[in-house]
Amino acid sequence: MSALSYVSQDKDSAWATWLSQVDRVVPYLGDLAPWADTLRHTKRALIVDIPLEMDDGTIRHFEGYRVQHNLSRGPGKGGVRFHPDVTLEEVMALSAWMTVKSAVLNLPFGGAKGGIRVNPRELSAKELERLTRRYTSEIGNIIGPQQDIPAPDVGTNAQIMAWMMDTYSMNVGATTTGVVTGKPIHLGGSLGRVKATGRGVYITGIAAAQRIGLEIHDCSVAVQGFGNVGSVSAALFYEAGARIVAIQDHSATLWCESGIDIPALTEWQRENGTIAGFRQAETLRSDDFWLKAYDILIPAALEGQINAERARNLNCRLVLEGANGPTLPAADDLLRQRNITVVPDVICNAGGVTVSYFEWVQDFSSFYWSESEINQRLDRIMNDALRDVWLQAEKLNVTLRTAAYAIACERILIARKERGLYP
Repeated sequence: MSALSYVSQDKDSAWATWLSQVDRVVPYLGDLAPWADTLRHTKRALIVDIPLEMDDGTIRHFEGYRVQHNLSRGPGKGGVRFHPDVTLEEVMALSAWMTVKSAVLNLPFGGAKGGIRVNPRELSAKELERLTRRYTSEIGNIIGPQQDIPAPDVGTNAQIMAWMMDTYSMNVGATTTGVVTGKPIHLGGSLGRVKATGRGVYITGIAAAQRIGLEIHDCSVAVQGFGNVGSVSAALFYEAGARIVAIQDHSATLWCESGIDIPALTEWQRENGTIAGFRQAETLRSDDFWLKAYDILIPAALEGQINAERARNLNCRLVLEGANGPTLPAADDLLRQRNITVVPDVICNAGGVTVSYFEWVQDFSSFYWSESEINQRLDRIMNDALRDVWLQAEKLNVTLRTAAYAIACERILIARKERGLYP
C-alpha cells in the first residue's frame, strides 16, 4: 500500500484513499507516469509536542502536525485542524488533496495541512490561545508567506488565524499578514472568505445539476454537516428554491419532506449551540439519513463517510463533496456503476483555497477587493475549472474525480520534472 514506514495498513484510512486515487490516475499521465511516485510521498512531515499550562496550573501535552505534501508549483497551502481524532496519516492525506485542489484550480500553490489532536471545546479561550501560539512557534521554521500559508479548517476560525499571524509576526520581528489566510477583515482578511467554501459547493452544484438535467427549484437536498461549509451550502441552495429535506451533524439527524426552514434552523443553532431539538423537523436515527431519497447529497462533515454499503443504498442523482475525502474508493466505483454523478472534493470544496489565494494576493499588494468582486472572480474560476474537468471526463470516459486528478497531476508533475532533482 505504501513504502512509508510510519503509515498504517488500514485500507479505509485517508492516506490509503489518496494512494488509491493516485493509482487510478497513473494510466492517464502518459510520459509523466514515471514521476507519479512523487505523489505517493510527502515532502516534509513535522510532528511537534505542545506543552500547555492549563488554567488550573497543571501541564498537559498535545501532539501537533504540519505536513507539506508537494511544493513544486508554489508555497504550501492548507488549513489547520483542531480535532480529537487528528492523526499524522489524516493530515498527510489532507495535504495531498490540497496539492491536487490547488493544481486543478491552477492556483500557484502546493499542498500542505496541519492539525492538533485536541478537542477545542474542552479548552478555555485563554488555553486555546496559548495552545495556538505554542503550536505556531513550533512550526514557525517551515511556514511563511512564501513557504507555507495555513488557514482555518475543522475546529479553527479567524481568531485562531489572528493568533497565528501575531505569533509568527512577533517571532520574525515584523507584521506579516500574508503568513495565514482566513484572518479577520481588519487584520488583512478577505471579504467573502468565510462563506467561500460553501459558496464553491453551490457554484459547482448548480453547474453540475444543469449538465445532468436537474432543475434546482425542483430539487431535494440532503446535507451532512452543518458547520461553516454545510450551513452556507444549505442556505444558498435554499435561497435558490431547493428543498433542504435532511440535515445531519454530530448532534442530530433532521428530516422534513416539505423542506427545512434553513434560516430558522440557523437561528436555532445560534441560540442553542446545536441543531438537536429543532421542532420544525422530524428527528431520525443517524443511519436513516443514508436511506432516504433525495436528488442531491452534500457530505460536508469528515472524510470516509460514504462507504460501499452506503453507496449501494444511496437514492440520489448528484453528490457534491463539501468535505475532504468523504467517499471511499470502493464506494466511488459503486456510485459510477449506479450512474450517480460525484463532483469531487478537489474541485467542489475549492472555493476556500481560491479565496485564500485572493487574500494572499491582496496582503502582498495592500489593495483589497469588494465582496462582489471576490464572488465574481470565484464564480468564474470555479465554473471554468468544472467545465475543463467535465470535458476531460468525457474525453477519457472516466469519472469527474479521475479527470480532475488527470488535469491536476499533469500540472504538478510537469512542474516537478521541469524543476529537476537537486542536487
